[in-house]
Amino acid sequence: MPSIYREKELAIRKMNKMKHLIITTACCLVIVACKEKKAEIIIEDEKAIENISEKRMDSLTAKPPVGMLWIAGGSYLQGAVPQDKTAMSHEKPQHPVAVDGFFMDITEVTNAAFKRFVKETGYVTVAEREIDWEAMKNQLPEGTPKPHDSILQPGSLMFKKTKSSVLNLYDFSQWWRWVIGVNWRHPSGPDSNIEGKDNHPVVHISYEDAQAYCKWAGRRLPTEAEWEYAARGKKTSTIYFWGDDRSKLSKMVNSWEGEFPVNNTLEDGFERTAPVKSYPPNDFGLYDMAGNVWEFVSDWYNIKYYEELAANQAEVSNPQGPDKAYNPNQPYIQEKVIKGGSFLCSDSYCASYRLSSRMGTSTDSSSEHVGFRTVATPDMLVK
Repeated sequence: MPSIYREKELAIRKMNKMKHLIITTACCLVIVACKEKKAEIIIEDEKAIENISEKRMDSLTAKPPVGMLWIAGGSYLQGAVPQDKTAMSHEKPQHPVAVDGFFMDITEVTNAAFKRFVKETGYVTVAEREIDWEAMKNQLPEGTPKPHDSILQPGSLMFKKTKSSVLNLYDFSQWWRWVIGVNWRHPSGPDSNIEGKDNHPVVHISYEDAQAYCKWAGRRLPTEAEWEYAARGKKTSTIYFWGDDRSKLSKMVNSWEGEFPVNNTLEDGFERTAPVKSYPPNDFGLYDMAGNVWEFVSDWYNIKYYEELAANQAEVSNPQGPDKAYNPNQPYIQEKVIKGGSFLCSDSYCASYRLSSRMGTSTDSSSEHVGFRTVATPDMLVK
């Protein structure tokens, strides 16, 4: 082949390669451009969604659900403050925790609110159900004899004053008794009722009952860390939600005044539960975060838990409580933490109107002095 044709052929091949390269490059640029454009659209959409969420969030915090308050998140030292000489070992040591913002009920759940729940769902509380001996005996020492059927009847725990002074305040059986026919509808005895008490906190509620209410209401129980953070308000280093002055107790809290469990002087105006909002709120505007009735939280009760948190030597964000319950004094019972104290708390007994106070109670039983309140996080409310 003459060299002139060979050179022409080589030139054509070179040109074709160049065209292919140009076309390929152009296609790649188009694809990249399309992807970048699509990415821009996605990013813009995400920003739009984020903006909508922020606007919705602003709207929610500015106008919370009826009966709730927005509690802005923050950090604090959970546990007994150094000047609290009545603090128990399971309230120590203090440890740093942080909680995200949440909405909380302004008051404890009332009889009126629980009544609506029962009316809409037909729910039957634990205290109203027939007793399952097979389930109950698993929480008792092996070999415990079955009580007579006349005793194994639906009921709940009621408080009863003693006739004389009590030497051993650790023997709760001296003032607590199981009463058949007592439940949230009949809180003070089988013949009692809640007429005229719609605004009293509902009692004789088990942990299971509280959880059922939460599910219906689209809420949940607070964690112990959330509860104490909310109860403290702006008083992050005091014994009580109003400060350290014990002399203000009867004006601030529904508690036991006088010798427990013999004589209640009624200095605070009530012998048992009081209507919600009967006493001043804390700095956040929450009522009865001390006294009236104990309140369930979601944490298991473990007497070593605070020690475990403190051992981390670092702030813990949104602690959910221990993995399991631990109380050597109640080895057969699974307990949840209750907070806030009740109308039965006194200086001589438990003084549990203190902010750091905590106790454990069985998940499947109820009593006259335990209720609850609920919380919700923004993601639970934004649809």
